[in-house]
Amino acid sequence: MKYLCVFCGSASGHDRYASVALELGQTIAGRGFGLVYGGAKVGLMGTVADAARQAGAPTIGVIPGFLAGKEIAHEGLTELHRVETMHQRKALMADKSDAFVAMPGGLGTLDELFEILTWAQLGLHRKPVILFNTFGFFDALLTFLAHAEHEGLLRKEHRAALLVAQTSGEVLDIAAL
Repeated sequence: MKYLCVFCGSASGHDRYASVALELGQTIAGRGFGLVYGGAKVGLMGTVADAARQAGAPTIGVIPGFLAGKEIAHEGLTELHRVETMHQRKALMADKSDAFVAMPGGLGTLDELFEILTWAQLGLHRKPVILFNTFGFFDALLTFLAHAEHEGLLRKEHRAALLVAQTSGEVLDIAAL
């Protein structure tokens, strides 16, 4: 079984993002994937995990103890791993995943996205990294990356390593490759 790691917010944002998280979780299960994510029961993280779990997908959460202690750890998962640091969280999530997708989110989501892209750039993995650009959420980020490439600070092949999807189906099509 393949596992898709989903980076997304611990906040829900506008209702439309929760709907997309619900659809992504259902699509993960429907395509026979498992879910790896940040282990919280709140926000978009909780929504995608609940949807995947309820649709029959194995769900693996990875959460640092200091966050689990704030009663946001999702106890209803197939596996919940408690680690000490955010670095350990990202490393374990990467180890357990076959592909990565960033949904709309804040600083934590961007941190996870750019770290996993950097690891790909350095040759530490060769797994797909997908930007789920639903509702054009990441349009400004894509413009910035094009600017960084134009300015000679980002190589074309490194920018091209970030694959872009508009729908949950496209995310899973790319992840299945």
